[in-house]
Amino acid sequence: MAPSWFELVAWAALGLGFGSALVIVADIVLLGNRQHMAIMDLAFPLTALYLGPIALWAYFGRGRRMSRKRMHMHAGAMNEGACDSWWQVSLSDSHCGAGCALGDIGGEWIVWASGWMIGSTAALGPEYILDLPLAWTFGILFQYFVIAPSRGQVGRLAPLRDAIKSDTLSVLSFEVGLFGWMAVAEYAIWKSPPPIDSSSHWFLMQIGMMLGFVTSWPVNRWLLRHGIKEPMPTV
Repeated sequence: MAPSWFELVAWAALGLGFGSALVIVADIVLLGNRQHMAIMDLAFPLTALYLGPIALWAYFGRGRRMSRKRMHMHAGAMNEGACDSWWQVSLSDSHCGAGCALGDIGGEWIVWASGWMIGSTAALGPEYILDLPLAWTFGILFQYFVIAPSRGQVGRLAPLRDAIKSDTLSVLSFEVGLFGWMAVAEYAIWKSPPPIDSSSHWFLMQIGMMLGFVTSWPVNRWLLRHGIKEPMPTV
């Protein structure tokens, strides 16, 4: 079990993540800054769950400009900059990471609710098996809803094939960072891993997702540079 001081740190970090996500949701929903790409209405808050104030800074610094009303006002300035600029790569990483985060969160709670065990182990074994396909599925869907609307092909299969081609490596590289950290944290740092329903476990997941963002960033840059992933319209 994690010491009490770690639980307090975990609650503080999780609170920062949830608070940052709620600020972005309020700006999008209550202040009418809905994104030009609708999937980013989900991707930005989900990214804030684990990147916290960093995601908040990026959203208000650049992401808010991608709202429908601001994109309309600056239509002539759309698609500025290189496709592999830090912002384009971070955007690509964010909607991949958001899909992964959604799949990982869902998978963790399914493992917890079902009490799924492999042998006598209820730790990372079932999570590896369930979280990865869920993360891949949501990651591909998030990428699909970037590609399809930009082509006017929502509901067609061609963008889905391209989403699978462009995002599979991105998802896998994100999960390498996440699960590599979780394996170290739960087997090397703790003698007894924190249970899934504890703040410590989710703080460790939060750190793992940050590392996943880092490990998938160069992969997304490579995919954008080689035209395998499509850049998003920005101003």
